[in-house]
Amino acid sequence: MALITTNFILRTDKKNLKGECPIVLTVSVSGALRKVSTGISILPEQWNYEHKKAFYLNRQAAKSLLPSMNYDLLPSADEIKRMNGSLAAIMEKAQKIASRFDLDGIPFTVQMIIEELSKQGGKTAVKQKPKEHLVDFIDQYIDNVKASRNPGTIKVYITTKNHIKDYETHNKVRVTLADAGYGFLQSFYNYLIEVKKQINVTAAKQVTTAKTFISFARKFGYKINDTYHDFTVKRETLEVIALTEEEFMSLYNLNLSGEGKVIVADKPKLREISFKALAKVRDVFCFSCVTGLRYSDLAQLRREHIKNGYIQLTVTKTKEPIEIPLTAYAVDILNKYSKHIKCLPIISSQKFNDYLKALCKHAGINEKIEIVRYKGSVRDAVIYPKYELVSAHTGRKTFATLSLEKGLNAEEVMSITGHKSYASFKRYVKITHERKKAVMHKAWGAPKPKLKAVGGHNE
Repeated sequence: MALITTNFILRTDKKNLKGECPIVLTVSVSGALRKVSTGISILPEQWNYEHKKAFYLNRQAAKSLLPSMNYDLLPSADEIKRMNGSLAAIMEKAQKIASRFDLDGIPFTVQMIIEELSKQGGKTAVKQKPKEHLVDFIDQYIDNVKASRNPGTIKVYITTKNHIKDYETHNKVRVTLADAGYGFLQSFYNYLIEVKKQINVTAAKQVTTAKTFISFARKFGYKINDTYHDFTVKRETLEVIALTEEEFMSLYNLNLSGEGKVIVADKPKLREISFKALAKVRDVFCFSCVTGLRYSDLAQLRREHIKNGYIQLTVTKTKEPIEIPLTAYAVDILNKYSKHIKCLPIISSQKFNDYLKALCKHAGINEKIEIVRYKGSVRDAVIYPKYELVSAHTGRKTFATLSLEKGLNAEEVMSITGHKSYASFKRYVKITHERKKAVMHKAWGAPKPKLKAVGGHNE
């Protein structure tokens, strides 16, 4: 009579995207051991190694053991009960197969037990595939990539996830990956505009990010609704806010010496910003205008990044190396801070944008600009003075625009800014009337001056 021993082990050396480990049934007959997948996975924190079974975590225990885990993603008490029932059923099935062999007087091996178990659906009988919800997947995906992704990207991911959760609450549904197709995306887009009151551009970004998550789920092998490919949102062309050559020079040469101050009207009281503070903001912004660097890269700039007349660094956002030739403007700004530890006087991005608007207003950069946005089919147009629209990112857009005006081609500018495709690059560029006029005249010739009329006729 052969002796059979069965046991469950948790394969902590293997984890899925959610951090769960597979539960494996071990079958041993006369010292020979084989492992059988149960098709069930569980978080290590929910496995009782002594009793070889899963256990339920209440909210308080989950907060202590899994502080970064969304509690709603964990199996409920009923799900844990069903899980343990399935595990007990497969173990009982293996034992019954061995008992039957014994009763029939058939010598058996571990391989015979495994084969018979397989014939009876040993794995499929106990495998429980719960519905995969879109928000659950997003949570797990963010948790897995947050160490390697830019914080700004993670913030975008979390924002979209929260909007989807709000959509679910509003509609009293939970969206599964199998449901997240064309119909869901259209409904989600309408919700963002009608309920959240977002403009079309913002809503389109949220939907595009949601599609990205569904695509990630497909790559991880989840069953998804392929109709998500078919839903597209027309991306409206946004205004490009960039300084003109004249505005840049007026800012670059602006006299901010002395003890002067700029008064900013902040409700409920007035606020003062010193010329000294504005001068530092001016220098950082102008440096962006002549290098095309993002604010995150201006913040990481160190003296070791400046070699042989070039800035050589790895971009914070894309993790790609770039090389930017230094111009006279850039060197002039760097020389102002040659005795400082940092290359540039960086402050928080929020404070920088606040001071930058005050600086541009003081410099007279107040051209009237109409900003048009749509909420569904409703057109909303507002006129702003230009200084209210300027931000840290305007420096990068100014660099691209002025570089093209000065004769660099798009490919050359992209090699400096680090853009990989023209589609993404063109959103940063404002082709001015003067630039269009110059290239047209160069290609086709400038119009000749109109001849004066002589004797009532033109010659």
